[in-house]
This record gives sequence, C-alpha cells and structure tokens, in this order.
Amino acid sequence: MNIKCNSSPTVITRQISTSFFYRYRSRLAAFGFAAPLIVYLLLFYVSPLVQNVSMSLHRYTRRTFVTGDAPFTGLDVYREVVSSSEFWVTLGQTLVFVFASIAVQYALGLALAVFFNQNFRLSGFLRGIFLVPWLLPPMVSGTTWQWMMDADNGILNRFLGLFGVGPVWWLQADNSLWAVIIANIWLGIPFNLVILYSGLQNINGDLYEAASIDGCNGWQRFWRITFPLLRPVTLITLMLGFVYTLKTVDIIWLMTQGTGTSQTLATWAYALAFAKGSHMTIQYSEASVIGTILILVALVFAFVYLWAQKREEEA
Repeated sequence: MNIKCNSSPTVITRQISTSFFYRYRSRLAAFGFAAPLIVYLLLFYVSPLVQNVSMSLHRYTRRTFVTGDAPFTGLDVYREVVSSSEFWVTLGQTLVFVFASIAVQYALGLALAVFFNQNFRLSGFLRGIFLVPWLLPPMVSGTTWQWMMDADNGILNRFLGLFGVGPVWWLQADNSLWAVIIANIWLGIPFNLVILYSGLQNINGDLYEAASIDGCNGWQRFWRITFPLLRPVTLITLMLGFVYTLKTVDIIWLMTQGTGTSQTLATWAYALAFAKGSHMTIQYSEASVIGTILILVALVFAFVYLWAQKREEEA
C-alpha cells in the first residue's frame, strides 16, 4: 500500500482501513458464513450441556427447579448414583444392548451391501425396500414390534408354533432386553446398508479384476480387498451407530417402557427426569448425572475413533 506523506490524516486512515478490509475480507466472509452455525451450536448444544452438568452438581427438586435456589452438592449425587446397585445392573444391560445391536447391524448391513453391490436386476428396488424401517416413525416401528411380539396373538409366536415351539413372553421383564435388541437391529440395518454400500461404490473395480486374474476366489477378494478398503467407512459407521444406539429411548419405551432387563441408562434418565414408569418421583439431579455419564462414554468412544482414524491415515 502506498501512502502519500502529504495526505491528510483522514485520507491516510481511510487508506489503512481499505487495505485492512481487502487483506482480511476472506476471513471476515468465512466468519460470516460460520456465525449462524456457531450461534446454533451455542444455543442448542453448549447451553444445554452446561445446564445438564450444573444440574448434576446441585440438588434439584420440583420446587428448587422453579425457584432456582438448588443447593450445591458437588459430586455427592454422582456418588449416590454410581454406588447404587441399579446403576451397575443398568450399565451392564446398556452395554449388552449397544454392542449386540451394533455387531449384528454391521454384519447384516455389510452382507447386504456386498450383495447389492453386484448390480443385478431389481437391486435398486430391493435396496429401497430395505430402507423402509429407516423411514418409518419410531411410534409406528415400536407399536408394530410390540404387536408382533405379543405372547398370545403375536406373529412371531405363531411362526414359532409351526415348529412346535411354545409361546415366548418376549416383552416380559426377563426377555425384554432381547426383544428391544431385535427391534433395534431391524431399525439399524438400513443405516449400515446405505453407508457401507456407498463405501463399496468407491472401491476401484480393477482391483477385483486383477485379483481374479491372480486366482483369488470371492472370499479371498472380500478379505484382501473389500474389507481392508472399507476400514475408514467401517470406523465412522460403528462410531455413529454406537452414539445413536447409546441414546436410544423411543423404541425401548414404546415396547417395554424400560421395564425389567430392557432398562438402559438412557431410559433410566428419562424415567427419572419425567417421573415415568416405576420412578414416580422426579429426580432431576440424578437424571442429569446419568446424562453426563452418557456424554462421557460417548466422548471416550469418539476419542477412540479419532485415534483409530489417525492410525489408519498413518498406515
């Protein structure tokens, strides 16, 4: 920038301001485009998160929630929740629900993705049918599975009766965990199918031709080409599936209301916060503690995903 020495102070200031604007206009434009997203994240993510942590550190009741004078308790509520036997039982049920759902969803989703990747006739139509569970509202899915698993008139028990198997009380307390796992697997398969199918489409077909020339059969091509090249897609699929499954409430609550073995940390927090199910007293602080624990668990697995992704990139 050329500034004339005989220019007036006003002109010099205007020239400096113009030069500053042109130098940083790209950064200002980027900030302008990002500003709505930043405001959205602060209002709907950061603010509720801070409020949740604050409530877990205070003793909130229905009265103190309205008046705002809840006493500070530090980590006392955390100790009460973690030291209770119900917490550890529920944590175990949550882990079974999450990992069993993810494992079967991924395995079936990958098998279907490989199957539809052959691009045979009607493959697009059949792929669309498999997306139906993903498109249905949770209310419809939960009600449908509740009817199908009815001990007296459910279609599943009628099907098992054809093979001489007696009626199974799917929604009873002892079996409710496996009932909601089956329903959740059905809901999660389309997500895995779509993501993994997209990953398969990005694999160069020449690799398969070269492997066939070298004498590799279909199984060898899968383990030596398909599966290794799908690792980045697999990581993000498992990570998103874990976070989604960990916070699942709707399908469980619609089918069993989180009773018996189907109670997870997410449904427990919901029941405590809104006095639902067997928890007839509102316990805001305890629900906030469980919510904070869920966030911490999700963050741990998010860091594991980032670590695995970094190792994948380095390899």
